[in-house]
Amino acid sequence: MRWFIFIIIYILVDIYAFQAIKTITKNPWVHGFYVFISLAVLAGLIYELSFLGSAKMMEPPKMYFFGIFLAVFVPKLIIIVFMFGEDIARFFVGIFMKIAGSDNSQFMASRRKFVSTIALGIAAIPFASLLYGMIQGKYNYKVLKYALEFDDLPDAFDGFTLTQISDIHSGSFDNQNKVEYAVNLINEQQSDVILFTGDLVNNIADEMNDWKVLFSTLKAPEGVFSVLGNHDYGDYVKWESASEKFENLQNLKNLQKEMGWNLLLNENRYLQRSGQKIALIGVENWGENGFKQAGDLDKACEGISKDDFKILMSHDPSHWQAKVKDDPRHFHLTLSGHTHGMQFGIEIPGILKWSPIKYRYKNWAGIYEEFGRYINVNRGFGFLGYPGRVGIWPEITVIQLKKKQNTV
Repeated sequence: MRWFIFIIIYILVDIYAFQAIKTITKNPWVHGFYVFISLAVLAGLIYELSFLGSAKMMEPPKMYFFGIFLAVFVPKLIIIVFMFGEDIARFFVGIFMKIAGSDNSQFMASRRKFVSTIALGIAAIPFASLLYGMIQGKYNYKVLKYALEFDDLPDAFDGFTLTQISDIHSGSFDNQNKVEYAVNLINEQQSDVILFTGDLVNNIADEMNDWKVLFSTLKAPEGVFSVLGNHDYGDYVKWESASEKFENLQNLKNLQKEMGWNLLLNENRYLQRSGQKIALIGVENWGENGFKQAGDLDKACEGISKDDFKILMSHDPSHWQAKVKDDPRHFHLTLSGHTHGMQFGIEIPGILKWSPIKYRYKNWAGIYEEFGRYINVNRGFGFLGYPGRVGIWPEITVIQLKKKQNTV
């Protein structure tokens, strides 16, 4: 029933937006093209909603339809905002002119055409942006570098660098050369350790089969470490049996081992230099808002001292807000992903950082600090749902740990 209502809303929006086209041009070919595109998208929408399963939108063909739908529908929403506002203004202006006894027909026509032109011009921006995001934006990799200072960082780790990647979502990839470029870009950072914070696949371990050789080339002196994200458990697939789902998860774990990655499942490792050490802790997925809570922080910290310098890998940043930042064990740096920055937003360094995802996650992209404890939320390496990125680009994070110098 809810899908039926949505389709009705789509049709009404379509008809309303069409008024702007009719105002600008009387060309029947333009009208026909608009109607053809609208009907094609509507037919696809009905088909997708009729056969949509729990994992369907995570398959590339479905994602591309969703992207095209957004590119067509979002501009129409912008158009009707202008047109509706202009209709309200026309109503009151019309009443005023009628009372005044003025002939307002020419004024109204020219006003309508002016507003329609403005609406179409502004609507062209998200249309072009969403198409660009699907063609180029999704592989527009950015290396973001940070230096974080800590009073209690062991001296031997002053200058230690880590590269974080997250949310690979290999089931979405469709360009071998672009992904290979990004993997090489990760290695080019020459960090001491590479850390992956979950969501290797969209649904099933087999999605990684065509990419495991490439990602096995990731190398760092201290190794490559990983944790699981919510998509890695196969929860969004309708499995034939529980054993089949279990086998899929085991395959994913084994695959990471084959790639030379060290998967941390509620466990920890010490990284050592010159007789000093820092603790690297990895928890399974722990999220709010209905996401899996398999993470066990107490188990992951077994054998870890309160005084140890700690780096925590936890896929979902809501874990940091809910459990980690106030934990008396003092986790110095937490690394998360999950949000993708919603793959859409506006970022002007030092001036503006906005995405609709901020209204759901307090920590959604970049570095945050509270009580001297830091979290970095990586914007993600891959993409899911909408097969593109607009303004929130795929990210490779490089963080350098620095010993804070005491000044007198």
